[in-house]
Amino acid sequence: MGLVTLAGLSLATEMPARADEPAGAGNSERHLRNVRQLTAGGKNAEAYFSFDGSRLIFQSTKDPASQTLGDCYQMYVMDLEGENVRRVSTGYGAATCGYFFPGGRRILYASTHMAGLQCPPKPKRGPKYRWTLEDYEIYSVRLDGRELHRLTFSPGYDAEATVSPNGRKIVFTSMRDGDIDLYSMNIDGTGLKRLTDDVGYDGGAFYSPDSKRIVYRAQHPGTLEEREAYRELLSQNLMESSNLELFVMNADGSGKQQVTRNGASNFAPFFHPDGRRIIFTSSGRPAAQTQGRPSFHLHLVNDDGTGLEQVTVEGRFNSFPMFSPDGKLLVWVSDRNAKEPDEYNVFLADWVP
Repeated sequence: MGLVTLAGLSLATEMPARADEPAGAGNSERHLRNVRQLTAGGKNAEAYFSFDGSRLIFQSTKDPASQTLGDCYQMYVMDLEGENVRRVSTGYGAATCGYFFPGGRRILYASTHMAGLQCPPKPKRGPKYRWTLEDYEIYSVRLDGRELHRLTFSPGYDAEATVSPNGRKIVFTSMRDGDIDLYSMNIDGTGLKRLTDDVGYDGGAFYSPDSKRIVYRAQHPGTLEEREAYRELLSQNLMESSNLELFVMNADGSGKQQVTRNGASNFAPFFHPDGRRIIFTSSGRPAAQTQGRPSFHLHLVNDDGTGLEQVTVEGRFNSFPMFSPDGKLLVWVSDRNAKEPDEYNVFLADWVP
């Protein structure tokens, strides 16, 4: 989560395989079978399962009731057939990073609606991808949109929140101490604990199935020049990314270990239900070796960095993967089948071990 507007990159689409084409039938997506598209039109991103695996929460610029496109994401829930879509955010500002609580009666998400009812301005496009660190706060709400509770009370960026499977903790990204770091808190917002302190960005964290570990993405500037450039962008509430590496650590912030070391843009990591493998998105090559806009595909890797395997080949952008709790399904976002530029949709597939 977090690099949510990466789903808004202008990426040219390629000819996709048929949506019902099984793995091995003319493509090399051998882990995916019975691929089905759940949304159509607009920018859809970050679709995540409920803890019982029966529903999805996702963000979209397309309102299903009016079929109109907006400039900012709002949060929605739907069933696994892409039906019974319901908005759960306020409809104001920008919303992102939705996630279910265990039990499925409440969800959390980040929103800028307290800072302003309008959609925040977008940063100018440059040679490198940039996104703004808006004044998001984290909220929990019932599925009917009622009983909105604010969980964070810090000026600046608080977002990218996910819930531990045991229902006890929330991990999230915040600028509250002057850098972009990971924090945890109790399910009610109490018990705040800082988990990372390296200079640079740490975010997009998810818990392991046993709630004992966390996987996340990070970008740590190494040289003095890189640190100064990072600090300058941070002072403007901007983040610029060309390379991100994956890390794992214990849930209390101890035992940090780097997983990827390819110099590419690696993000959106999520643990396989076996707790040992990680599925994630990667540009595959270092930014210096990529001409033009890179393609992003799903990859699978062991938590020690071994056994790297590419999962998707269709389209130019595949990201935000999540396994269902039983490991039988995979949900992700892709530009395959897109009918318009900058269209990204939610896809669901049976997972073939």
